[in-house]
Amino acid sequence: MFDRLEDIIRRYEDITMMLNDPSVVSDQNRFKALMKEQKSLEALVDCYNRYKKCKETISESLSMLEEESDPDMKEMLKEELSGARDELPKLEEELKILLLPKDPNDERNVIVEIRAGVGGDEAALFAADMFRAYTRYAERRNWKVETMSVEDIGIGGIKAVSFMINGNGAYSRLKFESGVHRVQRIPATESGGRIHTSAITVAIMPEVDEVEVEVDLNDCKFDVFRASGNGGQCVNTTDSAVRLTHLPTGIVISCQDEKSQQQNKAKALKVLRAKLYEMEVSRQQNDEAQLRRSQVGSGDRSEKIRTYNFHQGRVTDHRIGLTLYKIDQIMDGDLDEIIDSLTAADQAQRLLSMNE
Repeated sequence: MFDRLEDIIRRYEDITMMLNDPSVVSDQNRFKALMKEQKSLEALVDCYNRYKKCKETISESLSMLEEESDPDMKEMLKEELSGARDELPKLEEELKILLLPKDPNDERNVIVEIRAGVGGDEAALFAADMFRAYTRYAERRNWKVETMSVEDIGIGGIKAVSFMINGNGAYSRLKFESGVHRVQRIPATESGGRIHTSAITVAIMPEVDEVEVEVDLNDCKFDVFRASGNGGQCVNTTDSAVRLTHLPTGIVISCQDEKSQQQNKAKALKVLRAKLYEMEVSRQQNDEAQLRRSQVGSGDRSEKIRTYNFHQGRVTDHRIGLTLYKIDQIMDGDLDEIIDSLTAADQAQRLLSMNE
């Protein structure tokens, strides 16, 4: 591990020198690539430097304790030594986590798809609630949300919605949200006060470039129609909405949020690329069953991952057995505690798998 860390330190120093080279600065593509690589190494380099400093403190304190005769100074050195010894294993664990193989998609933007499942109107209302929760979460992190398509049911509920979240590390934060989200609450239309159970599915897909997933337009059928819902003066006056059917897979995508056919077509193709990429990743993960077992959840949309019980004010993530009694804050986009816990559990499982 430490040989690898020394190699990383040398690479970081080399990059720092190259970034001061005028010939590199003048080549913007190379300069940006090196800046990105340097940034990706910063946390690891900082942690390793703190680790080495901690080791030095232990060594120096032990050496000085042998020579020191003043009681007060010896006591101070013992405290310093104790603190450094407590800190060292924490830094070792942090280094191991930082050295874990990174998900190549972690820094990407994401396309989120929410669909109402069992539960009729109540499921659609909960889909709208979760759309708001993710939107609020993105706002808290200063990420941009771009709606791609919405199918509403007219009473504030959503049958299906697709939207993009643009932000650094969006996929790394949201990738564990894929799956079935179950809600237990008394619907506003329920006169008997009975608790109903409904469900929605969430899919989190990394945005991919055209180069990464090539789509043959001959495999695509495009239909245009008039947009419906809130959309300004162009709604219901021009055939601006686009329905894309990918013939080999049967995937159907509708986009109507933009005012022009070309913009909606471009968005539909972006969603298609993300879906095709997701299908290929799922296929590879199925082929690597051991890897799949070592992860927190499979990301399968059929897997029940979380329950939101409004009557008891709790949210339970079934994959890690986490229960939080702060449902109002969570539905207002306060998702960090859940996401941090899932990330920590995933890291712990990967560390265990690596050690085995």
